[in-house]
Amino acid sequence: MSGTIEFRVLELLNARLCHELVSPMGAINNGVELLGEDDPDFVRDAIKLIGQSARKAGQRLQFYRFAYGTSGGASGIVQGSGRELAEGLFEGGKVRSDWSSEAATLPAEWQRLACNMLVIAAEVLPRGGTASVRVLGAGASGIDVTAEGESVNIPAELRVALEPAVSVDQLTSRTVHAYFTRRLATQLGANLTLAEASGARAIFRAAA
Repeated sequence: MSGTIEFRVLELLNARLCHELVSPMGAINNGVELLGEDDPDFVRDAIKLIGQSARKAGQRLQFYRFAYGTSGGASGIVQGSGRELAEGLFEGGKVRSDWSSEAATLPAEWQRLACNMLVIAAEVLPRGGTASVRVLGAGASGIDVTAEGESVNIPAELRVALEPAVSVDQLTSRTVHAYFTRRLATQLGANLTLAEASGARAIFRAAA
């Protein structure tokens, strides 16, 4: 990401990434402890737990490597990469990601933005639902990520983090992702906004 990123933002992003890995890594440790049991059933369960948790940790690391790292090229196409990484991130969870065929073949930097927007969409779906990526139509340039579910909850602090004038001092490890995502959109010449919000749907739009 070009431009100056404040040191506090880097600290908060690091804290958020560590939080994402706490659960699967803790489960791996629990599985290792169970390996010391004499009961074969415990050992079998431990091996299963370690395998599942290692897979989840790997999926999260791969996703955030793409989301927070480089896209792998300034203008290259990454066929299905963003979609596959998002599916891995949400696998087994309450939120399902859905990409249109056009969105799945966007340039890598736009897929990277879409992945970051999907994380925001998932966060406003506390009871689960679907987070969908669509390319803007009717001659517009950009993407919509729509969160749909039984209950959409958009915290005030998230709205603040999406504002261009937000101060870095106002950010927390919970809201720094939204700030980072807006900065990514700006880098692509797009404006990231909450275009629609209701009890069952929210649309986050990055329009160039």
